[in-house]
Amino acid sequence: MNDPVMTPQPQPVEVAEKNKKLVIGLPASLSPSERRFPLTPEAVAIMIDNGYRVKLEENAGASIQYTDMQYMKAGAEVVSRKEAFACDIVIYIPAITTAEISMMKRNAVLMSLFHAGKNAQDTFKALIKRNIVYIAIDLICDADGNAPFADILAEVDGRATIALGSAMLIGPDFGKGILLGGVSGIVPCEVTIIGSGIAACAAASSAIGIGATVRMFDNDIYRLRRARQIAGPGLITSALHPKVLGGALRSADIVAVTPTANRCVIEAEDVNIMKSGVIIMDLTGDESLTFPSLPQIPISTGVPPKPAKGGRVCFTSIGNAVPRTAAMALSNTFIATLDEIMRCDGITNCLRMHGGIQKAVITFFGKLVNHRAAREADMRAIDIHILLNCS
Repeated sequence: MNDPVMTPQPQPVEVAEKNKKLVIGLPASLSPSERRFPLTPEAVAIMIDNGYRVKLEENAGASIQYTDMQYMKAGAEVVSRKEAFACDIVIYIPAITTAEISMMKRNAVLMSLFHAGKNAQDTFKALIKRNIVYIAIDLICDADGNAPFADILAEVDGRATIALGSAMLIGPDFGKGILLGGVSGIVPCEVTIIGSGIAACAAASSAIGIGATVRMFDNDIYRLRRARQIAGPGLITSALHPKVLGGALRSADIVAVTPTANRCVIEAEDVNIMKSGVIIMDLTGDESLTFPSLPQIPISTGVPPKPAKGGRVCFTSIGNAVPRTAAMALSNTFIATLDEIMRCDGITNCLRMHGGIQKAVITFFGKLVNHRAAREADMRAIDIHILLNCS
């Protein structure tokens, strides 16, 4: 007798639940000098379509003229400040405080700017204690060595410098009631730019487009050549020769200092030769002051009354004058970065696969892994590769 044929029968099998969605927290900025916000409602809708949940602190988008209702229509949940910080990924542009870190969940991801000089040792210790993965977005690089977050913010700063400076020259509260660009029979205003990077090129292109006379200074001749190709032959370039720079500062109506390889400092004697009412902008974001003799005024606090004759001030945080534009620019970059994290199935895998994001990590699961941060905080850093190989 033949053995019966064994036929497989369907059996009920327990199906694993799909991975829980990662939650992005968007707390409001309480810093008066930081009005930029990371995501617009349109970007939030894309994040949600990509598989994230988004929790927004009540009224967090007010600085960029978006209401809670607009974010809710995009799919965001409006929550308290504590709930916004208690998410898997927290995106927060200002320098975070130890009190805010205490609201974060353990092993969460913090995405913020590096804030050189502002992150005290206590801040790093608080991040380490809660095993927070802190990623400085302005240090993220792509495969070609570009810094997508830093570059787009620099471009916004450069464009905003000329738009703001032009308006201030026209306005009676601070300026002289003059146009930056000349008209027939009238010599145009002069703009002096120190540096030749993205912010400098953006400022130069805007100023030349208006009709101003623009001089750019840097000791990197190759970058000056590239800047001239970008801004056009109307751009006047020079190495940082003291006499030539002094002449340009003396006649300038707008002076903008952008990052250079070697930090540029304009001392009091050079400031004193400038015109009364000159508009001075510092785009370096450096805690070591470019204009040590001048009051530093974040532009987000508003334009002050016109100084007394001969008085001058230096404006900083220029991108905060156009926070909605900055938010749209940041949104595009965050969409791409967070999409990479999602496709890599988590932050640890993402760091293993993307060296450009890995370089931007400041703290990683209980250790300080950035040597620049370690120097500023007088702490010891460990190689992140060791931690990634052990995790």
